[in-house]
Amino acid sequence: MKCPFCGSIHDQVLDSRPVEHTSAVRRRRECSNCKKRYTTFERPEEVTIMVVKSDGRREPFDRKKIWTGIDRACKKRSISVETIEKIVNEVENDIMGEYVMEIPSNTIGDKILEKLWDVDLVAYVRFASVYRKFEDIDAFMQELKKLKKEHMKRSNKK
Repeated sequence: MKCPFCGSIHDQVLDSRPVEHTSAVRRRRECSNCKKRYTTFERPEEVTIMVVKSDGRREPFDRKKIWTGIDRACKKRSISVETIEKIVNEVENDIMGEYVMEIPSNTIGDKILEKLWDVDLVAYVRFASVYRKFEDIDAFMQELKKLKKEHMKRSNKK
């Protein structure tokens, strides 16, 4: 690390600690040459994962889009901001752990639906109606029947 005061590259780390709610590390340093102290922050280099849309377009992964979609599906439901944040974090962590360069947008949608299933079935249906682009009431009813059948199957396992 280069000292911001004298430009020397010789320093000593006095203290290191993680920065709360991020993957950054805060380091307190002292220059071996001028003896002045300064703070640095280290963050892992983030690799941008590209989302491949259904029409073939590619765009950078955007956590805010996941948040917005889930938030809309959960409107006027008794679902806390903490729960939404947890879902977003889990989906993002799954994506970052499984994919390196690209991910199909439908995979992201499926992961969100998976998480919403366990949280709130109304939010699940709301999200599915937008994500699966229901064209008419028949498509909507078909999804509801599938949902009911799966719900019954899961309920009987318990």
